[in-house]
Amino acid sequence: MDIFWNTIAQYNAGTWIYQIFISVIAIILTYFLFKHPTQIVKSAMKLFLAFLNAWIAIVYYSIYCEPRSYNNMFVVYWTIMALFWLYDLFFGHTSFERSYKYDKLAIILCILPFIYPIISLVRGLRFPMMTSPVMPCSVAIFTIGLLLAHSKKINIFLVMFLTHWALIGFTKVYFFQIPEDFLLASSAVPALYLFYKEYINSNLHISRKPKAKILNLLLILLCCIIGLSFTITLIHELCEMPRI
Repeated sequence: MDIFWNTIAQYNAGTWIYQIFISVIAIILTYFLFKHPTQIVKSAMKLFLAFLNAWIAIVYYSIYCEPRSYNNMFVVYWTIMALFWLYDLFFGHTSFERSYKYDKLAIILCILPFIYPIISLVRGLRFPMMTSPVMPCSVAIFTIGLLLAHSKKINIFLVMFLTHWALIGFTKVYFFQIPEDFLLASSAVPALYLFYKEYINSNLHISRKPKAKILNLLLILLCCIIGLSFTITLIHELCEMPRI
């Protein structure tokens, strides 16, 4: 656990100015994507997301998290996500077309990465040993928010990778004592259901077994199981907190 938090502290201390710059670009691009979604803005956002995922792969995991025993695996993981966005930039599997169906939840998810440092401060942590907006889980939750707001046509493989990462983040709540990551883990439950529900509904014309209604019920059951496991872990964490 000491190695885990020490690498986070070194990362924040060495990159805080770059993180501010990246966060400002994210805010500007997100504003234009919601308000003035031209083709140039959509392409710029995809290019930015490719850069953001590559930053996590190279700067965060390859450089600053090199002391961690599992860093190489996550370098590959986030590099694949960066390549997904570069592929999407040229082939357009994600249209970034607003659906307007889940805007409230999507906007909350886009804002949550900036709440990560606030939660760390409330917990009594201090810079640089604290969570920040440009870290793997905060980047994942930001991306989930963007995709949820523009869910008419999305890259379903990218969604699978993101929701898988949310489940990985869930384990860190317990093992590395990062309750901030419960934000990502819990947001994955409704996002997982909504993404795949949209995907199922958009392919109702395709003959498949089991039928769409059965798939929807199975999806609800899966989300309930995941949500229950998150709730049990959260209760366990609250019970383990020292009493004042």
